[in-house]
Amino acid sequence: MPLVQRREPAAFEIVFDRHGGAAYSLAYRIVGDRARAEDITQEAFLSLWRSGARYDRARGSVRTWLLGIVRNRAIDLLRRDMLEAPRVAFEKEVSEQPSPREETDAEALRREAAREIRGALQVLPSDQLRVIELAYFGGLTHSEIAQMLGMPLGTVKGRMRLGIEKIRTQLAEGV
Repeated sequence: MPLVQRREPAAFEIVFDRHGGAAYSLAYRIVGDRARAEDITQEAFLSLWRSGARYDRARGSVRTWLLGIVRNRAIDLLRRDMLEAPRVAFEKEVSEQPSPREETDAEALRREAAREIRGALQVLPSDQLRVIELAYFGGLTHSEIAQMLGMPLGTVKGRMRLGIEKIRTQLAEGV
């Protein structure tokens, strides 16, 4: 990060290569739109480049700090959307009512699967849920999770394995 602060392009590339995927994954998870997630990720990295990387090692890892920036930008975007939505709705004429969208079988199956998975996640103990969320939704590796949570790598892997087994059992019982 000191090299990024000095605006070394090679250092910035390394930071992007290491954390760009996780940043995009988090942005996409929050906003649910690929193009907007790309924009958020780009804005976060541009902010890092322009600000001289105000990163403080004492406050956590680079990934945690960067994902915090991405999270804040994504939430800001959602808040702006919420403020604009009533104005846009008001400006539409009453006669422009959208036609009801038919739900396809694939959409119905996807929604049902998502509901079942959310239900299975809710019954997990918090320690197992935390490592699964960081891995699958945060894009972190087992080693990164262990470092972030300050626990042995084997503990992270064990919690991940137990959590996934419980999810499989929950989903199998639902069938």
